[in-house]
Amino acid sequence: MHRMITILGPTASGKTPLAAALALRVGGEIISADSRQVYRRMDIGTGKDLADYTIDCSTSNVQRPTFNVHRPTSNVQRPTFTVPYHLIDICEPGTKYNLFQYQQDFFDAYQQIQRRGAVPILCGGTGLYIEAVLKGYHLSPVPQNQPLRDSLEGKSLEELTVMLTELKAKSGSVMHNTTDVDSCQRAIRAIEIETYNLEHPMPRRELPPVDSLIIGVSIDREARREKITRRLKARLEEGMLSEVRGLLDEGIAPADLIYYGLEYKYVTEYLVGQTSYDEMFSRLEIAIHQFAKRQMTWFRGMERRGFTIHWIDALQPMESKVEAILKLYNHHNKL
Repeated sequence: MHRMITILGPTASGKTPLAAALALRVGGEIISADSRQVYRRMDIGTGKDLADYTIDCSTSNVQRPTFNVHRPTSNVQRPTFTVPYHLIDICEPGTKYNLFQYQQDFFDAYQQIQRRGAVPILCGGTGLYIEAVLKGYHLSPVPQNQPLRDSLEGKSLEELTVMLTELKAKSGSVMHNTTDVDSCQRAIRAIEIETYNLEHPMPRRELPPVDSLIIGVSIDREARREKITRRLKARLEEGMLSEVRGLLDEGIAPADLIYYGLEYKYVTEYLVGQTSYDEMFSRLEIAIHQFAKRQMTWFRGMERRGFTIHWIDALQPMESKVEAILKLYNHHNKL
């Protein structure tokens, strides 16, 4: 069985193109570790960038694959390779996908990839999801607790965050830091989960930890900020407003879209008339910068909790990054 490779990093660090280029070299398949890319028709705001999974082999500087290359049918077309990916577009907007479900879906995909003799490559920025599958968190399915929800209704995000922090201190939980709890709905769900796990320690589903080489993509703070702002402008030009408007027109409640945070939170508030366009852009830009900072805080916390992350510079040429990972991978496979 092939050892897994994990590629993590903050938003806008270029994780997906790197994972795709690496998959081309090693015969890999990518498992997404993004808590929002699971939703269908939420494409621009979640940054799926599905084109990144298709590589032009005629111009790629990395070694060509020996399998599944789509050969050109004319002299005009170029050979391309589409890297298989998993856990993207697997559920409907408006639903509440969760860590318990992700852990099971990951393990199913991971086993399928292993059976095919391919290399699993876990790629994403949702630190909680990544840590849960690497460590093999023992989780329980958590039902909705309506009385608890009713008692929390009307509390501010700050008040809910304090309550969540106190619950985590009681249980020793490392789940639900502020990376993914950026709205009242999400905070209430996190409190619901932590309360349930504190009161119902058994039974728990047990999935094994997964051995993985962990690669962190590091990007300079100023370069990251510049890229985030540029990417936000591009996504708005590409139709992010129309995407969210289409979801609202489907009948998805504004509160359900706001639940997903970041782009969906701020664009929805703008579309329903709660903010101006300029205010939406400004607040969203700040929120994404803060989100990237919290992601890095989580990854540093993983290192303190015993994970070894090999950091590489995001601004290196692609072929240099791929070669550096391959060198580490080959070394670790010999141990």
